[in-house]
Amino acid sequence: MRNMKARSQQKYLKNCISFILSSCLVSAANAAETSINEAERKTKNDEAIEVITVVGAVSRYGVTKSNTPIVETARSLSIETSADFFEKGALNLSQTTSYMAGVSAETFGFATRGDWIRARGLELPRYRDSIQELFGSYNSTRPDIYTIEQVEVLRGPASVLYGQGSPGGIVNYVSKTPRSGGSFGQVDLQLGNFNRQQVALDYNTSLNTSENVLGRFVGVYRDTDTQVDFVDEQTLVLMPSISFMPSDDTTITAILLHQDTKSDTGSQFIPVNGTLLPLDDGTYLDQDVYAGEPNFNRYNTKSTQLTLLGEHVINDAISFNTTALWRDGEADYHQAWPTFLGAGNSRYLNDIIGAPLFSPTTVARSFYQADNTFEQLAFDGRFTAQFVFGEVSHDLILGAQYQHVETDNNVAYFYGGGALTGDFSYVLDLNNPQYTGAPDQAVFDAIYNDQPVQKVNDLGIYLSDQISYEAWRITLGLRYDTIENDNGTAKQDDNNLSMSAGLLYRFDNGFAPYINYAESFETVVGINLSGEQFKPEEAEQVEIGVKYELQALPGYITLAYYDIEISNLPNPNALPATSGQQLGVSTLDGVELEGKLNFGDLALQFAYSTVNAEDPNGFALAGIPDKNASAWLSWEPSDFMPNTRFGFGIRHVGMSVSEQSDLRYETPSFTLGDLMMGYTLSENWELSFNIRNISDKKYLTSCLTRGDCFPGLRRSINATIAYNF
Repeated sequence: MRNMKARSQQKYLKNCISFILSSCLVSAANAAETSINEAERKTKNDEAIEVITVVGAVSRYGVTKSNTPIVETARSLSIETSADFFEKGALNLSQTTSYMAGVSAETFGFATRGDWIRARGLELPRYRDSIQELFGSYNSTRPDIYTIEQVEVLRGPASVLYGQGSPGGIVNYVSKTPRSGGSFGQVDLQLGNFNRQQVALDYNTSLNTSENVLGRFVGVYRDTDTQVDFVDEQTLVLMPSISFMPSDDTTITAILLHQDTKSDTGSQFIPVNGTLLPLDDGTYLDQDVYAGEPNFNRYNTKSTQLTLLGEHVINDAISFNTTALWRDGEADYHQAWPTFLGAGNSRYLNDIIGAPLFSPTTVARSFYQADNTFEQLAFDGRFTAQFVFGEVSHDLILGAQYQHVETDNNVAYFYGGGALTGDFSYVLDLNNPQYTGAPDQAVFDAIYNDQPVQKVNDLGIYLSDQISYEAWRITLGLRYDTIENDNGTAKQDDNNLSMSAGLLYRFDNGFAPYINYAESFETVVGINLSGEQFKPEEAEQVEIGVKYELQALPGYITLAYYDIEISNLPNPNALPATSGQQLGVSTLDGVELEGKLNFGDLALQFAYSTVNAEDPNGFALAGIPDKNASAWLSWEPSDFMPNTRFGFGIRHVGMSVSEQSDLRYETPSFTLGDLMMGYTLSENWELSFNIRNISDKKYLTSCLTRGDCFPGLRRSINATIAYNF
């Protein structure tokens, strides 16, 4: 391990002592044995999913690739089941994470191009069934949450299990797959504001009389407008799956997923002046103004993928699990937006040309075209072994992961739309938009940049062991990766050894203090000024915390402190005459509190987190709230209002900063409320009603020093009627 800064060492020592001492003191209290641990230990994936509706659990296709209960895992992990996030009115993947500790769910506000989920200040890569599902940008569809059983966020470096990736962690979602136990189905019809219309079907059945071949079909069709004029969406999702069980010891599942979405781009890149800051006359712009071009803008995406899940029990101690994925994605992306001029510069046209020829809120616009593609082939196979030596038991995972990814990004970028050279044909007044049409296609054809296909081959071999001795849980992990990057003009080979270690002690009263160390890495393609290949960016994390599994009622509470150091970043001083171009170090630290408690008719979920994140120059990482807090209360008054349920939620997002040496923007904090009401009409019919941002609050999620802000999501109102059969 590298020597950490004295500041970090002091924090680790003080917090470690504090957590462990407090946990030991509490452990002296009398408490009953845990009541839900055995339920969490169930090893079948479908059984585990039944349990997580109360307290959350993982499976071998989940984010930890094991069945170890959350309260025995020396890491920070959050889970939202489909029942959880639909109860809260989530409409996309980002919103499923908005009640998790340490997670920024909507960093860039209202968006149609992607899900911008960050944890511990850093963007999270996207995984499905423990395989990374997206590489590159703007080249594939967003996941539809109706196809998902649960969403999991593992916070902190995770390279031992997943290879190169973000030090912030990963987001993994588990697909709906066929279940045994008979046929069941559901049809949902959803109507909402912004002309939202959606119909969804989920049907599960046995395909033969011996019931060893099961099938499931999930389908979604959605047609909706949005809070921004001209930005609409039409989506079709088809996901059939089949499971074959030739014996009690073997299950093979195939999932085919096809999605086709036609939409416009939600990010409008509205200038700071007029959103965060008032205009010269003291007024503000309409945050939801459409800055694109109606007959030009589009973001049409399509993807097809085939996933194979396999599980084979070799004997009482050893089993084999595998996930394989083939995925193909494409995007046809056109957008016009207000022209960027650089940090601290206004983007209003009069300031650019130096004369008041236009209204004060008129901007030049840039026009962008891209046709992007993405293809992936990935495999992750792992043996798990459970064995005992004397009084010490082991839960061992030995795995290998391979993936081949090809991305292609071909673009035409008409910067300024001619306004910077005196052609004002395509300018737009954001206070009174009159749309002009886009330049002729010949303009884009002349500047089209057909870039070479970029290829990445990644092979990793990993070993993880959870050792149990009495109440002690020791986790050790090791992984070796070799990575080849080919950008069409040059090739680069990297290799990396990643390690992790954790120590947890589980007291009989449910308290479990722990400490862990974890590493991550991410390749950096290129060479420095001395001709040497860049080293991978590396991160180290030390996390200390305590978990508590309640005794008198189902639920748990977790508390964690973490400190992350990221090294081999670009030179913070950007000195052109030096050969050391990877001298930068970023530091992140924070505290996270999370809990889920069930009081019978009442269920409470709460979260609170803080983060301090600095770039190599010592400036705050852009767009990261300094704190988040949330609470969700569910109530089913069975005694005097049977068949009725209510949900009440509040989300607070703290202030975020974007700064450079001579410029600093502070985006104010905001607080939002959510509401749910539901009623069971009969054995087959259910009705639910959701409102997110109940007060229709206007707010900004982040503003950047390049000069733009991102408006938040306005009030959404949706009613869903479900027929169960």
